Amino acid sequence: MNTASVAQRLADTPGVAHTILGAARAARGMPGADPRAMSHSWLFTGPPGSGRTLAAIDFAAALMCTNPEEPGCGKCEACRAVLGTKQHTDLVLVDPQEVIIPVDTVREVIGRAASLPTVAPWRVVIFNHADRLNNNGANALLKTVEEPPERTVIIMCAPSDAPEDFSLTLRSRCRHLYIPSPPVENIVAQLVSEGASDHDARLAAVTSLRHVGRARHLVANPAVQKRRAVAINLAEYIFHESQAFQAVTSLLKLVDAEAKESHKQEEEAELAKLENAFGMGAKGKGAAKAQRDARSAIKDLQEQHKKRAKRRVIDSLDLVLVDLSGIYRDALMTKVGARVEMTHPDFAGLSSELAQRVSEEGLLECQTAISYCREQLTQNVGTQIAFDGLVGRLRRACL
Repeated sequence: MNTASVAQRLADTPGVAHTILGAARAARGMPGADPRAMSHSWLFTGPPGSGRTLAAIDFAAALMCTNPEEPGCGKCEACRAVLGTKQHTDLVLVDPQEVIIPVDTVREVIGRAASLPTVAPWRVVIFNHADRLNNNGANALLKTVEEPPERTVIIMCAPSDAPEDFSLTLRSRCRHLYIPSPPVENIVAQLVSEGASDHDARLAAVTSLRHVGRARHLVANPAVQKRRAVAINLAEYIFHESQAFQAVTSLLKLVDAEAKESHKQEEEAELAKLENAFGMGAKGKGAAKAQRDARSAIKDLQEQHKKRAKRRVIDSLDLVLVDLSGIYRDALMTKVGARVEMTHPDFAGLSSELAQRVSEEGLLECQTAISYCREQLTQNVGTQIAFDGLVGRLRRACL
């Protein structure tokens, strides 16, 4: 089955398509191609949900495509493997689920990057969430980014709203490509094609700040809808003394439970598979050693599950803060009479009330308080402490 070509997939972002396809043509030495268009090290940035990693996958397909006339044709076996299953033997996709990308993972990838591609013209290494590289991981990767192997391309994807989270030394050694968010109409069309009503799809596209994945969750998942409503309503509880602190505590418990339940079956299946692989409960020669090895492996897997859950909690709380920030933004736009689209049009009553009760300076202070809380979440500050502090700062700004 053929997939859409890279040119078709990137049709809504002509600038991105021009850069990616131009680089792919230069990599092939095609007539008329600008050899300066190609680089071995890239940094793709863009707002959350803009499709940075999808663009990196498109670039990989254009480089690995076997069609002599159209890079990223979508029809050849290489394109179908990269664009469809993402399982091409020369594609290395690092998609971390933990808070940081461990340096051991980086070293393993460096080893794979150093080898020549097996069947494709290029080996492509993609680091999703490259902002999760800590100093050790970034330093380990630096030499490979500075001097990549001859037939290897490294693409790092990081959010543009937090450039300070990404290594400055790595940034300075990569060619930068910005991936813009898709238009609202495109997201609406996609969600409607998946069964959503036009009204729900449009609300999800707007309130998710054009984040395709989150918009999809908002339409389909009642738990996500509830979390959003609770987050936005914190702005109302700020005026009701202790209720704001109680609401925050309830919200934190809700997010924690959701993070654990959302992957519970998947993690239980991983544990069961590991236990079967080690033959847990078996008897006979060598069984004791096998049991010890199994217990050690199970403990390591459980630790991984804890790290993944922690990352999910941080990501969910960050979305809570983005939603809360949106209602204060709407209130400020209402107060100054700006004719702009509201982030939360279904909470227009609350944003109007905030606009009446809080000064412009106070609304700006609320945004600053939320930004500070987002920073604290990445600095291992306890979530309860960070959110209680947020409530205190919001009350001081609003009352």
